[in-house]
Amino acid sequence: MGKLQSKISFHTSKYRAESSVGHPGSPGTAREHSPAHTDAVTSVAALSPDLCVSGGRDKAVAVCSWNSGAVLWRFLGHEREVTKVTSARDSNRVFSGSRDRTVRMWELQGTPGPRQLFPGHDLVVTGLAVSPDGSQLCSGSRDNTVCKWDTETGECLGRAMISRNLVTHLCWVPGEPYVIQTSEDKTTRVWDSRELQVAHTFPAKQHMQTCCDVSQDGRYCLSSSSGCAGEGGEATLWDLRQTRARLCEYKGHFQSITSCVFLPWGPALAPSVATSSSDSTVKVWHRDTGGTG
Repeated sequence: MGKLQSKISFHTSKYRAESSVGHPGSPGTAREHSPAHTDAVTSVAALSPDLCVSGGRDKAVAVCSWNSGAVLWRFLGHEREVTKVTSARDSNRVFSGSRDRTVRMWELQGTPGPRQLFPGHDLVVTGLAVSPDGSQLCSGSRDNTVCKWDTETGECLGRAMISRNLVTHLCWVPGEPYVIQTSEDKTTRVWDSRELQVAHTFPAKQHMQTCCDVSQDGRYCLSSSSGCAGEGGEATLWDLRQTRARLCEYKGHFQSITSCVFLPWGPALAPSVATSSSDSTVKVWHRDTGGTG
């Protein structure tokens, strides 16, 4: 909601919220949305070009319109804080994970309660990824496990455990049976969802891996690191094709990166990625050069 200190460019760009807030409708300010939660928001994901889903410490899952800011659906059912939310793109189903160790599926046009319940983790759910067709769901937890579920029946189709694999994030590779996973053990893994086996593990980093994302063409993976006082806090671009090589690093945050995403691009825009950090900044980077476009 704050004033932007610098404009988006193909170089490293930084955004920091200031204490002043623009008046609604004034140029250069963000639209103020109606509160969807009564406590801190812990996770947000795109549902469609017009809808987003969010989860919070108030145990609620909310679906809002990007354009109007209206809260269209609000689901209650978790016993503790909602930690992760996700959805299949352009679907009427959303999924939420919680500190109550369960995953729930909600239908926008269905009953107020959850359409499906996925119990099976022993600790807080920290990662969710749904297949592009919405038929399968992968979940991860601090209990060192990754689980695969049938979204229609709620059946657990597989459960894999790796020692010290405290899952921090999951994302599905578009058009592929692969799931990317980051972990507190400093590694980023590629899972083959068909057998729920690790297909590849990228070289371990110096710090915990906090988040991941996959480009829409499925060619690149982005992972981010924890950090403190300028040590760590970088994002890394990986090749998901044959080489599986590290392609670029984005360094400049002073604390842990909390989220990393690929930004939409086209003929008039260079490919870019964005990172947010506990240092109160959001940075936009040129994907291929790391900010030296």
